[in-house]
Amino acid sequence: MKKQTAGKDILGDLAPKFAELNDDVLFGEVWAREDKLSLRDRSIITISALISKGIFDNSLKSHLINGKNNGISKEEMIELITHIAFYAGWPNAWAVFPLVREVYLDDNSKTCPLFGLGDYNSKYEKYFIGKSYLRPLNVKDINIANVTFEPRCRNNWHIHHKGGQILLCTDGTGWYQEWGKPAQKLNPGDVVYIPPEVKHWHGASSNEWFSHIAIEIPAQNSTNEWYEPVIDDDYNKLK
Repeated sequence: MKKQTAGKDILGDLAPKFAELNDDVLFGEVWAREDKLSLRDRSIITISALISKGIFDNSLKSHLINGKNNGISKEEMIELITHIAFYAGWPNAWAVFPLVREVYLDDNSKTCPLFGLGDYNSKYEKYFIGKSYLRPLNVKDINIANVTFEPRCRNNWHIHHKGGQILLCTDGTGWYQEWGKPAQKLNPGDVVYIPPEVKHWHGASSNEWFSHIAIEIPAQNSTNEWYEPVIDDDYNKLK
């Protein structure tokens, strides 16, 4: 994880030892144990604890921002708070929603890619972890669509039988991996050729939305075959 300096920046002149423990021990050692518990899970636990204790100052807002950056979508954050309300108190849940609205205020701007977000991809949701959105682009006789993944969303392992596919990466960051090979980080401007008969998956990074143009290479009797999902244990290892 990125080195934390908030303690030194805010309290370094007043309480230097406290600032050191905050940055170097709490975040430098405990939060950094990503092999034991992901940053996303640690954010969920921390946010839940702060709400339960009735803490709604800048510390909670900072952790809401961290949670968003660690891949918690707005919908997931709202569901998290709704769930907590029944255990930590209804007023506590009410109190945190204004901060959530503020933190996720620009969420729509970050989910409107170059060719538009499109509609929720409900037809293929059983083949995805997380939410994806599809906007078909009108090109005669060629299947082209803008595909957008929310943070941490990825499709199952699958194979394009005949034809293959081309991905033109346009927004955010993502991952592409072929079976038996290391995963490849994807950035805007990257082009990926997916040959036919190659088992693979692709999706968003843990803290960013990811959009790409998917171009199906025309071929007679082409089909897609879907396999197992990319589980969290494997996905969380990607850096």
